[in-house]
Amino acid sequence: MSAAREQLPEGRYGRSADERADRRLKAVGAVLGVLFLALMGWFGWHYVVDSRISAEMIKFDVVSDTEVRVHLEIRKDEGVTGVCTLRSRSEDGAEVARKDVRIDDPAARVDDLFSLRTTARATSAELVGCTAR
Repeated sequence: MSAAREQLPEGRYGRSADERADRRLKAVGAVLGVLFLALMGWFGWHYVVDSRISAEMIKFDVVSDTEVRVHLEIRKDEGVTGVCTLRSRSEDGAEVARKDVRIDDPAARVDDLFSLRTTARATSAELVGCTAR
């Protein structure tokens, strides 16, 4: 006794609907993938190129229950001024200080110390970000 065939003879009746759907999904996926990569590249390019001022927090020192000193290294185009936002938090994560510091030095690289007055004892300090003016 032979088993009856359950599949159609291969190549006899053309492509199945599943094969056409798979091909269409692959094409749509490829197009969306290329668009996503292009968008990410565009955002990355503008983040790097349009950023005329950037900074890095070198260290911070908790001086007392009401003061934190932050050492920043700022890199920017010569003659550009800007503002950097600093924040300090207490042990429980509550914000105890926030300060916008002006960067008026015309040099391309600036190292400076900034003091933050806190409302309670701080355990951390962070650089939130910088913007050019």
